[in-house]
Amino acid sequence: MKTTLIDPRTGRVRGTTPVARESEVRSAVEAARAVLPGWHGLTPRERARRMERLATLVEENADAYVAREAAGTGKPDSETAGEVEQVADLFRFYASAVRAQSAPAAGRLVDGHESWVRWEPLGVVGVVPWNYPLMMAAWRCAPALAAGNTVVAKPAETTPDTLKLLAEHAAEALGPAVLTAVPGDRVTGRLLVEADVDVVAFTGSAAAGADVAARAAGRRVSLELGGNAPALVLPDAPGDTCAQLARACVYNAGQSCAAPARVITLRENYEQVVEELAAAAGECLAGRDFGPLNNADQAARYDGIVTASAAGRHFAADVAPQPGEENGFWRPTRILADLPDDDPAVVEEVFGPLLTVQHAEDLDAAVALADGVPQALAASVWTRDLTTGLELAGRLNAGEAWLNCHLVQTAELPHGGRGASGHGTDLSTLALHEYQRPKTVTARLLVL
Repeated sequence: MKTTLIDPRTGRVRGTTPVARESEVRSAVEAARAVLPGWHGLTPRERARRMERLATLVEENADAYVAREAAGTGKPDSETAGEVEQVADLFRFYASAVRAQSAPAAGRLVDGHESWVRWEPLGVVGVVPWNYPLMMAAWRCAPALAAGNTVVAKPAETTPDTLKLLAEHAAEALGPAVLTAVPGDRVTGRLLVEADVDVVAFTGSAAAGADVAARAAGRRVSLELGGNAPALVLPDAPGDTCAQLARACVYNAGQSCAAPARVITLRENYEQVVEELAAAAGECLAGRDFGPLNNADQAARYDGIVTASAAGRHFAADVAPQPGEENGFWRPTRILADLPDDDPAVVEEVFGPLLTVQHAEDLDAAVALADGVPQALAASVWTRDLTTGLELAGRLNAGEAWLNCHLVQTAELPHGGRGASGHGTDLSTLALHEYQRPKTVTARLLVL
């Protein structure tokens, strides 16, 4: 059984990919289970060396990864090349991080006894990424592998290309079946969640996340379920604020859970921000500066939210597809203003190149407006007053908050959501604990 792959830049068929069903998923999980003792049994140094080799293979084959990522997502090379570089860095980071772990407590904590804590892998990890086909998979796979787990990953139906290549290189660098890719559709993903895996790391919608949690039937799940990030723009915001927000909004065509989505101002600077955002949006052209939406369903959902919006003002930039790409899933940068607080474009995660603009009477009202949606993944504050900015960043209900920037991330800093944005931690050494469990060992020193 195969599924058809569509080039999002043109809307035309670009090939097919196999669709794994129960026998293929079961075989992949069984193989991962079989090699688990050998992979976990390696010393952290040896696992690190193999992960370093995988990072090198990614770098040596960067052009192939960029080409495959562009084929599946339509993103410009300037984006995909940077993401491939980040993926190699992630594997190197976790190769080192797992060797530097420290136990929460150890020593002679009880008279006559010596105690310590062992961090043990959970087992076989099922990974289901989506919007960043390669990078999001690496966010999950790298810490899971470093911690001594084996991984079976199901790439998104429309973008299997780079994860399949990563699995091929993993077989060479890490060993057979340590990291396996099982391409397929939603049914494949459900089969993986229900298979004999010990933990599921899922990235997707809130509805899909609830389904995953139910199907996991009490097993550990790590859920990244999207965002609807507010950006509080105060009257004394830096002069490049609107340009920065517009560029962040269109990264990955806005298909980023942490991208700015809802600009919130005070009444006194509302008109200025609307005007400046509209001008900045006009400088960000789909087809020239960023890619298309990923697939027809995503484009239709985006169009539906825009159509249903009651915004009084609607600014849309031009699109600039290349010749032959006019029928792709291109959507312009959009700014929606003068809209009610319960507008669909405000309360739903649009997941596209769109910013709404609202205003509040004071800072308390601005924070309430920012926290007025179920999602709580990321947020930003824009002001020259660092004291006020840091205070607001601390008050906002978000797993990650930026001051005078947005979407600035690195392997050393954790990323994770709250509320409807799910739970769990990606990036940083903290992510290792998503795929480990502690075991306390206590030994009596004197045996009679």
